[in-house]
Amino acid sequence: MNFKGKDFITLADFSKEELIYLIELASRLKAETKSGTPHEILKNKTLAMFFSKPSLRTRISFEVGMHQLGGKSYVIKQDEISLGVRESIADTARVLSRYVDGVMIRTFDHSDVLEFAKWADVPVINGLTDSSHPCQVMADLLTIKERFNSLEGLKLAYLGDGNNMAHSLMLGCAILGMDVSIGCPQGYEPDKSYIELAQNFAKNSGSKVVVTNQPQEAVHSANVLYTDVWASMGQEAEAEARKKIFYPYQLNFGILKEAAEDVIVLHCLPAHRGEEITEDVLEKYADVIFDEAENRLHAQKAVLASLL
Repeated sequence: MNFKGKDFITLADFSKEELIYLIELASRLKAETKSGTPHEILKNKTLAMFFSKPSLRTRISFEVGMHQLGGKSYVIKQDEISLGVRESIADTARVLSRYVDGVMIRTFDHSDVLEFAKWADVPVINGLTDSSHPCQVMADLLTIKERFNSLEGLKLAYLGDGNNMAHSLMLGCAILGMDVSIGCPQGYEPDKSYIELAQNFAKNSGSKVVVTNQPQEAVHSANVLYTDVWASMGQEAEAEARKKIFYPYQLNFGILKEAAEDVIVLHCLPAHRGEEITEDVLEKYADVIFDEAENRLHAQKAVLASLL
């Protein structure tokens, strides 16, 4: 499939067949990496990476990914260019388009990525915004496929805040034919526009999208249980209050009893042990959780190799 020049901002921009292609490409690139087979698909290509949020997995996985693909990456931090402050996003996008072959942005406002992509002449990749995290979900889907050999017919249950992870998981699962249920406290549900979009995709794929305030209902018979921190970056002032509100949605062995026997647990990390997930549950499923973290590298390499 030809994705050259296309942006990677939301999974909603890709068809079921296109996402499957990216997952299969990621699997092939992973196998080649493990066997020591070089794949310098992006030799002499360059990627600029803009960060207004701290990063471990996103930065290192993209840097290593570009290196393994034969290209180079360059990090730009918020205090160096002050996106949209020192000069307009439009001007920054047009300048960087003259220097590099692609741009990855990890920032707060989703509208900033959309504005940047509007003016850029090179592919723009969403490394995370407050509304969406498509790169993480590509790694999640690759991990699930590795464990179950298929995606269709499975159920993923997410417990916690209806945040960017909930949004992107709903879209990815619905497009690919997985049932997805979101369990979250009242008032912390995902954005209605994302729920409606995911439900429309689910109609086409034959899957179901459910949002509920009952954690037991959400996880019933789920093959995959997923959680994220209760207070994301920028919500630190709410952290203590959120601990009480979200406690019934903690991933612990009690809630796991409601899931399928073959259940796996995923966490996008970093994990706050004892809050959204207990120490014993995280350690029991540590092998798959850290496979998931590793798969950020391979999934993003598939995106980079396809777009740049």
